[in-house]
Amino acid sequence: MATDYTALQEAVIDGNAKLTRTLVDQALAAGADPQKLLQEVLVPAMGVVGSRFECGEYFVPELLISARAMRAALEPLRPLLAKTGAKPIGRVAIGTVKGDLHDIGKNLVSAMLEGGGFEIVDLGVDVPPEKFVKAIREENVQLLALSALLTTTMNAMKDTIKAIEEAGLRSKVKIMIGGAPITEAFCKEIGADGFSDNASGAVGLARSLIAK
Repeated sequence: MATDYTALQEAVIDGNAKLTRTLVDQALAAGADPQKLLQEVLVPAMGVVGSRFECGEYFVPELLISARAMRAALEPLRPLLAKTGAKPIGRVAIGTVKGDLHDIGKNLVSAMLEGGGFEIVDLGVDVPPEKFVKAIREENVQLLALSALLTTTMNAMKDTIKAIEEAGLRSKVKIMIGGAPITEAFCKEIGADGFSDNASGAVGLARSLIAK
């Protein structure tokens, strides 16, 4: 883009939500294209955040505040993007599985996915299999993201996938899983399409699954 949006990118990377919102409002008032602002400025900024996390420069607290800044940026953009007919990369239903009340990981992945250009349907925590099934039927999602922090709730992921299969919907959706106890072996065992052990990696995984 011809205009220099370095300050806006830095505000997102630094997690300054108030400044981020101010700079987005100023850019829009000056006639910035909402789609270009998202794809060419904000998404790359979150890409930097993800890279810093992967190399150990950023940790979960930094990810969370950058995600909060990204949400502040998206607030005025969403209605404008809807008006232009701009399409998200994909629509993702995300939730922490039944029996698990932890939401920090889910919220982090949700924010990173939204920052990466996905539309999010947040189902919350303690989500029973039938609620995921309902989301596939009614929310037009292409991807499910299941989260679990406890080893005792991992099997709820298996139950959810089984319920989706029994409902005849498995071919309609890709399923990614994540959380502290999740491994690639467990992912294969329960028939999920992929797993990520961090929020940054979840964005790349989601993109690759949607593209298949």
